[in-house]
Amino acid sequence: MINKRLLVKNLLAHNDENSFYDKKRCISIGEKEGKAKFLKHVCALANSNPKNNSFIVIGVEDEDNKIVGVDFFDDSRIQNLVNAYLDNPPLISYENIPFPHLPEGKVVGLVTIKSNGKVCALRKNIWKYYGGAVFFREGSISLPKAFDIELKDINSDAVATIEQHARNNIELTLDAVINFMNKRHADLTSHYKVFKEQFVVCWAGNVKKVKNETYFSRVDIELINEQVKLFYSALDEITIEYNEDSFSTLEYVQLGLGVQQKYYPLEKMEITFSENGKYTINSELVFEPPQYDKKTLHHVLNSNNSIMMKLEKQIALNKAEKNDLKHLPATYLICYLNGFEEAREMMEKARPLLKRADDIVYQSLKESLRILRKVKYS
Repeated sequence: MINKRLLVKNLLAHNDENSFYDKKRCISIGEKEGKAKFLKHVCALANSNPKNNSFIVIGVEDEDNKIVGVDFFDDSRIQNLVNAYLDNPPLISYENIPFPHLPEGKVVGLVTIKSNGKVCALRKNIWKYYGGAVFFREGSISLPKAFDIELKDINSDAVATIEQHARNNIELTLDAVINFMNKRHADLTSHYKVFKEQFVVCWAGNVKKVKNETYFSRVDIELINEQVKLFYSALDEITIEYNEDSFSTLEYVQLGLGVQQKYYPLEKMEITFSENGKYTINSELVFEPPQYDKKTLHHVLNSNNSIMMKLEKQIALNKAEKNDLKHLPATYLICYLNGFEEAREMMEKARPLLKRADDIVYQSLKESLRILRKVKYS
């Protein structure tokens, strides 16, 4: 079993970016340019490593390899994105790797790319890249190449050595469990469960019981053996179930207009453990967005846009507008889910404005964008 935190450290220590490894300060697949660049690098790394895994490490300064972290990123639909834009798409996973020195909610992103052995190419135009383009790695740069170029295996031994040095052991596992429960989440209710005598899952959160159902908020869940954060949310609530073979969560999101708030099931995640030391993670989107009267939503959209205009021009908000600002991310999301396409563009535009104006609302915006991304790529 590979300890992903050790893997990240070994990749950073191995040498600078090369034909099987890239690093980024951050990625932005919510925007067309960021999405295009991400797909280009995935394509190039897959083609340059037909026989071994390749990696992108996210949350690292380029010049000095300083680990600064990024926000927790839910990867459950990232394979759908790759499948939509690439021919012969590789298998891809995005894992959130906690590091002890990072603030709560910050992680290092680890993208693992496994080629299917065939030439990967862009399926359709995106940003300034044309459909049919093929990319390869030359050192630390992803460059376009001729389509009929031969795939060559040159990195298998180096990657195998790095992965071998990142193998987990009992000491690392025990230290991680103790750190999770006694240090990082000493103020929360914490639990752990061992599956198949090999896997340890830890979870922590605030507990609330409603009608014999236990809900967790401010939730953190980790697969300790691999140092992978499975779930993190400062806002939404989840339920947790487990047996001897599996661990599952059902995530809820709070949505509504004004005081009419309701919790809606969003996504079910189940991790199933096998006797052979392997596991699988399956996610199912179960979200049924609330539907509202179009005239009401048109009024809400115009009101939100007016608040955005004032924030942009740094005009003071009145008392009613300050109250509406608290719900702006969620109401924009409701508008988008009810067919108002421009709401998504306004949510992206709101990022820098809300980050400057109100941190709590900014966190709510990031949660709303996360839900939007799940729905879009489901």
